[in-house]
Amino acid sequence: MKLVWKLLRQHVSIPQFMGFFFANLVGVVIILLGVQFYNDYQALDQEDSFMKADYLIVNRKIGALSGLTGKSNAFSQSDIEELGNENFVERIGAFTPSSFNVRARFDVEDFVKFSTEMFFESVPDDFVDVKSDAWHYEAGNEEIPIILPKNYLDLYNFGYAQGKGLPKLSEGILGAMKLHIEIAGNGHSDNFMGRIVGFSSRLNTILVPESFMQWANAQYASSDAVKEPTRLIMEVNNPTDERITSFLQEHDYETDEEKLDASKTTFVLRVVVSIVMAVGFVISILSFYILMLSVFLLVQKNSSKLENLLLIGYSPAKVSFPYQALTVGLNVLVLLLAIIIMCVVRSYYLTMFENFFPDIVAPGIQPALCVGVVLLVVVSIFNIIAVRSKVMSIWKRKE
Repeated sequence: MKLVWKLLRQHVSIPQFMGFFFANLVGVVIILLGVQFYNDYQALDQEDSFMKADYLIVNRKIGALSGLTGKSNAFSQSDIEELGNENFVERIGAFTPSSFNVRARFDVEDFVKFSTEMFFESVPDDFVDVKSDAWHYEAGNEEIPIILPKNYLDLYNFGYAQGKGLPKLSEGILGAMKLHIEIAGNGHSDNFMGRIVGFSSRLNTILVPESFMQWANAQYASSDAVKEPTRLIMEVNNPTDERITSFLQEHDYETDEEKLDASKTTFVLRVVVSIVMAVGFVISILSFYILMLSVFLLVQKNSSKLENLLLIGYSPAKVSFPYQALTVGLNVLVLLLAIIIMCVVRSYYLTMFENFFPDIVAPGIQPALCVGVVLLVVVSIFNIIAVRSKVMSIWKRKE
């Protein structure tokens, strides 16, 4: 084995390997930074992590005379099908409102006591990204999972609580508290416990699982209750598509412009990050080509000596190992340095994020590490196979 290492050192081209090293380092850093930056950006909207940014909520415009003319603002089945057939819509669902009376009460001794009338709505469960065991209801259960609008908590903290001298409530405290819920209608009245599983700044409604809403409406709603939805939720494939705005205006529909702009920003960011990562991937591929070319030239220069080693009894695996170790070692070194550079750059942009979003909780670097390790394994396996194939060609020529 020492003989092979001596042969290897004789013809190593330092400039070629340095060219590979720095080119590959640039490519890997771009890829890891792209993955990590997008992951960190997603943390800025952490309170809405259960709902994707490319979901839009649509309702009919309510005019000044809508109430006087009796014109309904509900969506018919044909309206829903027409919107769902548009090319920009991936899938569509309807908000189901509660058709019964709901009253909620917080009652914590020596802390806070208040009650209020409220309402529930639901959307199809596949639009809500909550673990299935946390977002599930079966008939007979006394506990109801609930997602609250974040602005309700703000109204309590900065309006009601401040005016009444009551203590402020954080999301964590409120999530740990039990909400006493009384539901009445159709001659029935029952008590439940509400468990708050999340807060949303995108949804201005109190959301419950669709399974609960279907059961509760069947149990407590009167027979003449309104069945048609007044709001729709849809997933779009491109929030920047001008056809969305045109269609909504043409049909007198509306959506929250601020949330549409946020969806557009997220979509554009996703495209930009994808392009940057693609550039990094191309740089890595080119650097990989430089490495393989350098190794092949190195093997070619030593081909007659390697053939002699094979003739005196060295196996192809032993002859291949130094070259394989060189390529894998360089790949490992590139990955380690890329991770260090990524962490340094990340610390700078996280500082800027924290200036604008003091409450941000930065996620870990596991996604970027996973991508880096996968790249390392794939490229190293390919290197090992390529080097072994080159040495085997010398072995066959010997025979």
